[in-house]
Amino acid sequence: MRFGNFMAPFHPVGQNPTLALERDLDLIVAMDRLGFHEAWIGEHHSAGFEIIASPEVFIAVAAERTKHIKLGTGVSSLPYHNPLMLADRMVLLDHLSRGRVMLGCGPGQLTSDAHMLGIPADEQRPRMEQCLEAIMRLLRGETVTMTTDGFTLQDACLQLKPYSDPLFDVAVAASFSPTGPRGAGKHGVGMLSIAATAKQGMDMLAHHWATWEEVAAEHGHVADRSKWRLVGPMHLAETREEAARDVEYGIAQFSRYFKHILPAGPVQGDTPAEIVANNRDHGFAVIGTPQDAIEKISELVEASNGGFGAFLLFDQDWARPDAKLRSYELFAEYVLPHFTGQLAGPATSHDWVVGSGTQFVDRAAHAIGKAIDDHAAEREARQAAP
Repeated sequence: MRFGNFMAPFHPVGQNPTLALERDLDLIVAMDRLGFHEAWIGEHHSAGFEIIASPEVFIAVAAERTKHIKLGTGVSSLPYHNPLMLADRMVLLDHLSRGRVMLGCGPGQLTSDAHMLGIPADEQRPRMEQCLEAIMRLLRGETVTMTTDGFTLQDACLQLKPYSDPLFDVAVAASFSPTGPRGAGKHGVGMLSIAATAKQGMDMLAHHWATWEEVAAEHGHVADRSKWRLVGPMHLAETREEAARDVEYGIAQFSRYFKHILPAGPVQGDTPAEIVANNRDHGFAVIGTPQDAIEKISELVEASNGGFGAFLLFDQDWARPDAKLRSYELFAEYVLPHFTGQLAGPATSHDWVVGSGTQFVDRAAHAIGKAIDDHAAEREARQAAP
């Protein structure tokens, strides 16, 4: 299993936006150092909370500061873009990052963004499907002519092939509508199941997979669980009590914001105490220890009826920057290696040595004693020599 984050990002208004963006970049640099596999960066244009307008620009900067981590658009709001322009930019990023780029696709989460562009909310998903079709055809080397309500392409083709062979990762966001699984199945790409840790989201996982698998088969593709990414928020500390105290910093602002974004916000309550208490009942987020995170991801594996390829932390500013970074460190120290199999070898070797009793200590003591005796004997022999 791979691990990463899904960074909208969420920054409460009233903070220095330049500093907030710099902290986002610092976090991805830290994730690269800690061994996370990927980070997905969002696109938003209104409401003042999610302030990255161009994930491609952000990714270009982050790619220069990191070495290993893959960087994806999380997600590009397809109805807001001409498909040729977006595909062209992603191929350029693929070359500049030497194959570390990924394309996440969605209809646009904020209807306020669509409103400013004159796009009816009911048209966002149909237009996303049209744009995704054009992008995939372009990325696969076709010359495309299409006329839709959202864009026109005339003999459109890409000048460059993708750097990645045959193509960088592409994934479609999925929440409560069938649009995401349908797009993933139709085009043979991956899927990002958003808010998977919420009860309603977890209940949707089997539906996501069934729709993806069914549509993929209709179009000659095979749904690939390794390309399925599940997203959910976690804040970790050494104890549950400490984690609950940490999120008092920003979880109420997050809750107030989301009440104006989704029909049913992911966290419920007006005060941090109410939100944490409600979360204990509904389980949208892990606010606890690394062991709690392990148990939640294991629960997701079971709910998915066969597993998935990656778990992404739904990034948020619930805690102060130092506590937030510590949460990522705890995840990297204990949760990530639990699922990647890196803990088994050291534990087996440790148990073998510790379970041996005094066997190896006795051998070491005997070897030291023998070296002392040999040295003494050699010294006596030299002194006795004429």
